[in-house]
Amino acid sequence: MHSSTRIPIQNASDPGPFKRRHTARYYAHLVHDNLTTRVSKIICAIFLGLLLVVGMVAFILWLSLRPHRPRFHILEFSVPGLSQDNGFNNAQISFNVTARNSNHNIGIYYDAMDGSVYYRDQKIGSLPSLLQPFYQEPKNTTVVHDVFTGASLTVNSQRWMEFMNDRSKGTVVFRLQLTSTIRFKISTWQSKRHRMYANCEVSVGPDGLILPISKSKRCPVYFS
Repeated sequence: MHSSTRIPIQNASDPGPFKRRHTARYYAHLVHDNLTTRVSKIICAIFLGLLLVVGMVAFILWLSLRPHRPRFHILEFSVPGLSQDNGFNNAQISFNVTARNSNHNIGIYYDAMDGSVYYRDQKIGSLPSLLQPFYQEPKNTTVVHDVFTGASLTVNSQRWMEFMNDRSKGTVVFRLQLTSTIRFKISTWQSKRHRMYANCEVSVGPDGLILPISKSKRCPVYFS
């Protein structure tokens, strides 16, 4: 009689005994790492948020405290003798310009202001110390007006003939330059000095008066 050995057959639906792949210390360490990562992300998010807020506040303060250059506009400019054939005998140039401090909380100190007038990039008139040193309050406008005449206007007969030639074409173009050294004042702080130039290009008609195209025109301002 032959004896047979039974081999137990495992049920396919029976998963068998559970085998732990990692230790409890591993899972504890994994949870700790996840918590550390989350906390780090929260701290970084808070820091970046604060940095963004501080940056925006600094930018707004910079915009509000950043000095704006004075704004110059040419209102009147005339060469009365230009309408006369013999106007050279009483040649003069008069002008009226406004200087506007558009800053809200920043004042401007002006040293003495000088005036010059040019024709074809050649200086034909000069007014030193056009204005004495002054302080301009924020949101304030100063009127600058004077007349180039006599010793302040160096126009010879040849230059006047050039005026007449341009007059026959309908337009004579001049350039008025106002120069000063300015400082900005914020509360008790004052900036360094800046050499300022305001250049006003003016077109004059045959009657010697400023043309509408130039009236109330804003003059470019630059520093050196």
